Amino acid sequence: MDFNDTKEEAEYRAKARAWLDQNAERKKSSKDALPSLGLDEALERARKWQATKAEGGFACITWPKEYGGQGGSSIHNVVYSQEESNYLVPGGFYAIGLGMCVPTVLAWGTEEHKERYVAPAIHGDEIWCQLFSEPAGGSDVAGLRTKAEKDGDEWVINGQKVWTSGAHYCDFGIVVVRTDPNVPKHKGLTMFIIDMKSEGVDVRPIKQMSGESEFNEVFFTDVRVPDSNRLGNPGDGWKVALTTLMNERLAVGGGGGADWEELMALGRESELEQMAAMSNGAVRERLADWYVQTQGLKYTRFRTLTALSKGQTPGPESSISKVVSAAKMQDLGSFAMDLQGQAGIIRDRETSPQGAIFQNQWMGGAGYRIAGGTDEILRNIVAERVLGLPQDIRVDKDKPYNELPK
Repeated sequence: MDFNDTKEEAEYRAKARAWLDQNAERKKSSKDALPSLGLDEALERARKWQATKAEGGFACITWPKEYGGQGGSSIHNVVYSQEESNYLVPGGFYAIGLGMCVPTVLAWGTEEHKERYVAPAIHGDEIWCQLFSEPAGGSDVAGLRTKAEKDGDEWVINGQKVWTSGAHYCDFGIVVVRTDPNVPKHKGLTMFIIDMKSEGVDVRPIKQMSGESEFNEVFFTDVRVPDSNRLGNPGDGWKVALTTLMNERLAVGGGGGADWEELMALGRESELEQMAAMSNGAVRERLADWYVQTQGLKYTRFRTLTALSKGQTPGPESSISKVVSAAKMQDLGSFAMDLQGQAGIIRDRETSPQGAIFQNQWMGGAGYRIAGGTDEILRNIVAERVLGLPQDIRVDKDKPYNELPK
């Protein structure tokens, strides 16, 4: 494992930093953040930044040049992302499209798909969402019920998706549906590109306990999609979906939010039993546990970066990282709120201690343990692919979907 940049990586880092200095404001501390805006204003700010990155040659660095990317390496992308994290720039709106959806189009789409969709996404003109989860499916993506039936050169889609991030402002999405109920559930699926403004698409935001509405229910009523919007062959939907899921788990594997440094600062400022909280042995013990977890996650990420730097494909480290970091986010946030005493129930950023970073982390941590693969799914991946343990028994593996109990 080599923690140092190569000469070429160091040169690229300097180039990225110089460009960012000219186009963005550097953070003065890790707590700095852009001011909160309404959805329309935040979208416009994100669009402008995405277009600026595309013009500067720092958008979708690893994508082929012929479709608007930079043809760079994975480590170039990592280096730029590391540098960009030190600046006040908008993010979030394009993460799913550019991190998961459009890479699936690049992998499975036709030349016409790539020419039509890739460049507008890179330049921020169009935003994408991913339509996989369903109310009755849980973590079993292949158990989905939304169906598509062929009608001439079109498919007619009926059903429902849920927990679709950003669907209320997206232009396009990739949707996996059931096209053949007479074969085992993994073999009867097909993936399509769908225009989110199509007639029959009904997007209903879900109100979260945080007060925000990032997720949505999406209903399809006789939605017509041309066969030319199909990704892969009919029945290849599970293979196509795996491409998306692998990109998703790599994208969300790193975690984020407040960590042991912020908790230590809180411990020095808070009182417990009429003395500084940091004087309490139990507080110091918990802090030490999270420090050790943080270091383990850091060096696990270094393993991934080292593999990318050598041109290798990373292993299952992202699954390990997410299992640990998601639970750590939630547990650390809960513990910090307890240290804040009665102030722990205040979520207003202006009046809450530490700007409500722990409250937001505690609320968001629950969703993070589901997005990109639940804890249980990821533990299965680690057990089967790292430890070599036998797979779970699947009694429905070879049964036609229409014979399974509903």
